[in-house]
Amino acid sequence: MVLNRRILLPTIGSAGDVHPIIGLGCGLRARGHRVTVITNPYFEARIRQAGLDFLPLGTAEAYEKGVANPQLWHPTKGFEFIARTFVLPQLRPLYHLLKQFSPEDTIIVAAGLAFGARLAQEKRGMPLITAHLQATMLRSLHQSPIMGPRVLLEHLPPALKRIWFDLLDHQVIDPVLLPELNDFRCELGLLPVKRVFDRWLHSPQRVLGLFPDWYAPPQPDWPVQTDLTGFVHYETDEKRPFPPGVAQFLEKGDPPILFTPGSAMQHGVQFFGAALEACQQLGRRGLFVSAHTEHIPANLPDSICYAPYLPFSQVLPRTAALVFHGGIGTTAQGLAAGIPMLVMPMSHDQPDNAIRLKRLGVGDYLMPGRFRGTAVARKLDHLLHSPEIAANSQKLAPLVNFEQALDKTCQLIETA
Repeated sequence: MVLNRRILLPTIGSAGDVHPIIGLGCGLRARGHRVTVITNPYFEARIRQAGLDFLPLGTAEAYEKGVANPQLWHPTKGFEFIARTFVLPQLRPLYHLLKQFSPEDTIIVAAGLAFGARLAQEKRGMPLITAHLQATMLRSLHQSPIMGPRVLLEHLPPALKRIWFDLLDHQVIDPVLLPELNDFRCELGLLPVKRVFDRWLHSPQRVLGLFPDWYAPPQPDWPVQTDLTGFVHYETDEKRPFPPGVAQFLEKGDPPILFTPGSAMQHGVQFFGAALEACQQLGRRGLFVSAHTEHIPANLPDSICYAPYLPFSQVLPRTAALVFHGGIGTTAQGLAAGIPMLVMPMSHDQPDNAIRLKRLGVGDYLMPGRFRGTAVARKLDHLLHSPEIAANSQKLAPLVNFEQALDKTCQLIETA
C-alpha cells in the first residue's frame, strides 16, 4: 500500500450520491491518504465535518433550484434535465480543477457522470477509477438494467435490446451530451466520441461497482476491468439524537412502517397522503420521515409519528417495513435491516432497484400513477404477511457488510 497519496473524489448528484463518497473518503483517509471531495458546495459542511478536504463544483443555489424542479423526477424528461442542469455545466469546471493536480501522485475516483474526470484521464494521463453507485450505469444485453419506466426491457431478446440501446443513444442521450462534450474535446485536441453511455464513460483502467454481486450479478458484456465491492455507507445523522417523541413512539407499540420519499424529493404530498390512507386501512402504525414538513398531512393521528430526519441504521431494524423511492443508499439500508420493502420508483436508477428487490424476493413496487392508499395497503399486506418475503429478507441481511465493502473498495483503489 502506498501511503499519503492524493485521492480526488469528484461526484455529481443528491445526498444519496454524495454520502457514500463521503464514507469512502473517510475510509481512505483512515488508511493514510489525503482525500479531497469535489462536489456541490451544498454539501461542504458535512464533508468538512467528516474531516475531508473539499473543492466546490457549481453553487449551492443552483443545486437547490435543481432539486426543487419537478422535471428532476420525470420518467422521460429526467435525464435531459440532469444533463443540462448538473452534468454539462460542470464539464469544464471539473476538468480545470483537476488540472492543478499532478498525475504522478494523484488518483481520481469519479462518478460516471463526472465527465471532466474522464477528460483529465484522456488528456493528461491522470489515473482514473470510475465508481458506480448504481447498477444502471453498467449496460448489458443479458440481464439488462431497467432505464426509466420501461420495465419490460428484461423480457426482450438480446438482439432487440441492442436495437433499444442504439435508439436510446442516437435519439435521446447523445443529442443532449455530444454537442458540448465534443466541442470541449475539440478545444483539448481530443477526437470526438459517440455513444457516451455505451463505453466511453467507464475508465479503461478500473471500474468499481459499489454494490454486491448478489444484488447485481456481473454480466459477461460488462467492461472487463469491472470489480464489485459491495454497498458503501455513510450516515450523517448517525450520532444525532432522535427528534422529540420518536423514541417514545417506537417503544410504545408494534413496529411501525417507515415511509420516506428520499432526500432530494420535494414533491411528496401524494406519497404521504397515500401512506396515511394505507396505514389507516391496515390498522398499522406509521413513521413518516421527510425534511419537508409541508408534505406531511395535517392533524396526524396518534398512530403516525413524523420526523424531519432519522438515523436509518438505528431505526430501520425496529420497523416492520420500508416504503420509499428506491434510491440505492436507502435500498442498502433496508436490505441490511432485513425488512420487506415497497418502492415507488420515479426515474433514474429507482425502477431498476425496484425490479432487483422484487427479483430477490424481498420487496415489490408501485409506479407513481398507481401509488394510492388502497393499492399501497394491498401491497404492504402481502409483504408483511408473506413467510417467503420474511425469510428472504432475513437471509440477505447478514450479507450486507458495510465495513467489508469499504475495505475492499479502498484496497482496489490503492492497487490501481
